[in-house]
Amino acid sequence: MPDSPRARRLADRIQQIVATTIDTRVKDPRLGFVTVTDVRVTGDLQHATVFYTVFGDDEAREGTAAALRSATGMLRSEVGRQIGVRLTPTLEFIADALPENALTIEDLLVVAQHRDADLARSKEGAAYAGEEDPYRVPREDADLEDSDPDADGTDTNAPDAEAPDDADALDAGTDGSPTTGASGDAGPDRA
Repeated sequence: MPDSPRARRLADRIQQIVATTIDTRVKDPRLGFVTVTDVRVTGDLQHATVFYTVFGDDEAREGTAAALRSATGMLRSEVGRQIGVRLTPTLEFIADALPENALTIEDLLVVAQHRDADLARSKEGAAYAGEEDPYRVPREDADLEDSDPDADGTDTNAPDAEAPDDADALDAGTDGSPTTGASGDAGPDRA
């Protein structure tokens, strides 16, 4: 379900307040270089999850997580003082997995690049199993004129002079004699 506009505005305001307060008022020596990446607020505006990243190694991340846990009360009171809502949301700090995900994607891209290079090397000396272009290509007009059987000028669609007319073919039998009726009489003049 998408965030309500009020929850999104409150989350943006909490992100600004927490980032500024961490920078100016939290003096814990365990705190490393912290960046607040996102804040998500529940629909009832009672709980805010703050996502952050830390520049440094695992020791800096652990120290920063401990410093933020100890400063959560002070940060929540500062958020409540500045946003002016009836109930101040609880704050939960979660280390954002964005850098780890970015490193994983970067590693996958390097693997894909190596596979593409291997494929390109294997294609260099390869030959086609059949024809180079297996698809049929329509013949050109010049090819049609060269292979036209009617190039001598005769029209193959014209009726043959020796062929009987359709009306004559109905009236005449196979031997050319007029057709007879069922009684063997010839024509409509019956005797």
